[in-house]
Parts: sequence; C-alpha cells; structure tokens
Amino acid sequence: MTTRAMTGSCLVVGIGDPARGDDGVGLAVARAVADRALPGVYVCVHRDPTALMDLWAGRDLVVVVDAVRSGAVPGTVHRLAVGVGETPLPFPAWAASGRGTHAFGLAAVVELARALGRLPEHLVVVGVEAASFGCGYPLSTEVLAAVPVAAEQVVEEVRAHVRR
Repeated sequence: MTTRAMTGSCLVVGIGDPARGDDGVGLAVARAVADRALPGVYVCVHRDPTALMDLWAGRDLVVVVDAVRSGAVPGTVHRLAVGVGETPLPFPAWAASGRGTHAFGLAAVVELARALGRLPEHLVVVGVEAASFGCGYPLSTEVLAAVPVAAEQVVEEVRAHVRR
C-alpha cells in the first residue's frame, strides 16, 4: 500500500500492522512524513519487511521505520545506520516477534540483503520503542507521542542526505 508515491532517490518505508497496537507506529510515522510532501521522496507502508529488498533497489537513501523492543522506555526513538559498511542490525531488538506480520523480522531482511549484496549503501532504521503489541489496540500513549519526533528524525535523515 503506497501512502504517497513520488519519484526520487530517497525511500521511506513504514513497517507494521495497525491492528497490533504499537506495531503500527512505522505506518503512522510514514504517513506523517508523507504529509510533508518532501520533493524526491517516495513514501510507502508495508505490513511486513519481506518486500524491502525489491523496494529499495536503486535508491540512494532508504529509511525504514518500525517498532522495536530493546528494553528502553516506550516511546524512545532509536536511529541506526545499517547500510553497506555499517554495523549489523541487532537481532534481539529487531527480530521477528513470533506474533503478527513479522514472521521474518527486519533484522533478518537487512542481514540477508547484506549477505546477498543487495543492501543499500545508505540505510537508516528509525525505531520507536514499543509498549504493547495487543491485537485490536491502538498505539500506546507513549508511542503516539513519539510519532512526530520519529517523523522529524526521518525528515532530518533525508535533508542530511540531500546536503551531501
């Protein structure tokens, strides 16, 4: 499902399921970024990360937004550069949870792409620390409050890339 299609070298992907509580944060952040109508940026949302390798092919910058469980305070916004030559995405926080749509987690997709030589040179993952993945629940208060903060982080990534 595409939120706002714009041709360009930058791709922003929100990952998650809006029916699973904080798992929908990636989609909420992607929509907030799409509302900014940044020139040269293609914004889309997906329920799971398995299509990422096809989506990011040929892009100069890719920013993926997803919920994370690292043990930090819910609503904490994380930023990790994991593109070519960068540190691998940590599995415990970004691995499949065994619930919802993340049957094959973001960390596995990123590291598979790295092994296959299909990882973007500039790949940034923005994560929002989740509180709950309850079926049928909305975003938690803490995560909802973090959506504009995470969206601004994504916008800054795009602007910094354009300035290079």
